[in-house]
Amino acid sequence: MEKWDVYDINRVKTGVMERGWEFATDAYTCVMHICIFNSKGEMLIQQRQSYKKTWPNLWDVSVGGHTEAGETPQMSATRELFEELGIKRDFTGIRPHFTINFVHGFDDYFFVEEDIDLNDLKLQEEEVQAVKWATREEIKKMIEDGKFITYYPSLIDLMFDSIKSYGAHLNESNKYLR
Repeated sequence: MEKWDVYDINRVKTGVMERGWEFATDAYTCVMHICIFNSKGEMLIQQRQSYKKTWPNLWDVSVGGHTEAGETPQMSATRELFEELGIKRDFTGIRPHFTINFVHGFDDYFFVEEDIDLNDLKLQEEEVQAVKWATREEIKKMIEDGKFITYYPSLIDLMFDSIKSYGAHLNESNKYLR
């Protein structure tokens, strides 16, 4: 059975839970997503398998999954990217571009900029049925049409707007950190 680390509201590890257990009050897990962008500014998206319990047949960002017990988000990103798409990349020392809190945890988003040939990908049959490149507008239309997981359109905009930098400001620099 898959196990996840459990954290408190400050993201301090407090224990471990098995997938499917009911969440205790003030218990949170970590998930992560990877968004791969090409030089045309398109995002690689994946279509979930038809028999998945959550979001069957819907399209999603490039990669996503729970951080397993004992993993850091970086370890999870490295593992999930290889499992779902067959891409080897080490995320050690890389911070997520941003983290979003959700009801039962923390969702870390990592970004990758790379021109990937879709024919070179090795899709995980249990998780992914198809992949393709899509523009911001195409993804938002797919959300509107019920074909993509129901992310807020403004989150999709944030992803595309944040490809080149960390932070919440345009052209943020380190000049104030001296």
